Amino acid sequence: MIFGRMLDKIRLQAREALPPEYQPNLGEVRMPLFDARCCRFLGVTYEELRARVLLGGCDEEVLAWAHARGAPRNDEECVIWNRFMSKIGWRDDRSDLLRERTAEFGLAHAEPETFCELIDLDEGRPLGGTRSWEGHPISVVVVMGVSGCGKTTIGKGLAEGLWWEFIEADDLHPPANVAKMSAGIALTDADRAPWLAAVRAAMDACTGRGSRAVVACSALKEAYRLILAPDPAGVRFAYPRGDYSLIKDRLGGRTGHFMKESLLRSQFETLEDPAYALTLDAALAPGVLIDRIREVLGIP
Repeated sequence: MIFGRMLDKIRLQAREALPPEYQPNLGEVRMPLFDARCCRFLGVTYEELRARVLLGGCDEEVLAWAHARGAPRNDEECVIWNRFMSKIGWRDDRSDLLRERTAEFGLAHAEPETFCELIDLDEGRPLGGTRSWEGHPISVVVVMGVSGCGKTTIGKGLAEGLWWEFIEADDLHPPANVAKMSAGIALTDADRAPWLAAVRAAMDACTGRGSRAVVACSALKEAYRLILAPDPAGVRFAYPRGDYSLIKDRLGGRTGHFMKESLLRSQFETLEDPAYALTLDAALAPGVLIDRIREVLGIP
């Protein structure tokens, strides 16, 4: 229940992007209601977990590490744990502290009954309106990376195997972008803005009609990925990573695509490796990578 949120705070702190008011509540400090209890439940220390998170990888990979390092829990233990944690502050020894924090945050009028409800209110979510502390099924997998890393092949294969919709982001570039890339001119952030908006709109349209999707999109910068997934609850990124020589060789044998080999260097210069994606070896066969995505993300 708390695990993904704890990992997000670790990543944000490492990027110096965690708001100051969140700093005192990390790990074992001041109010060890969630982070410390979660680590004890998994059988790992907070510092061990923090070090593993900063090595990279998606939440599911880090959780698998924690199970291997500490002790895996069965379904019944997890149900008991989640129900206990979600009710902290309700008629227990933390009720007085909950009232203090509620008053401190200026939210006494809302009368939250648990710390989970207080956190929802404090972070701008309606009381009980989002069920934000429950698990969310994955609705979109974005296969990202530079041109030639295999994202279209992997994305199509993954979508076909899951019977999900497939969205090819390259098809959504406006004509002006295609013309620039065909001429060997790198796109700017301003060029990419309407394109990213179109990709996001296609994702929203898909999930809005109750479908799920695999998206092949370069998503080279963190800012671009935030546009595609401002709330990462139902979105996961898979990143086939390859070195420059491997990708250059692949592009050298490609015909009929507007992405020129001359633009590859600029893509590598723009690329910001994601800290939270499922990172894959682009040199492996697409079928192997598709199986890996399904295995790690737990998609049947």
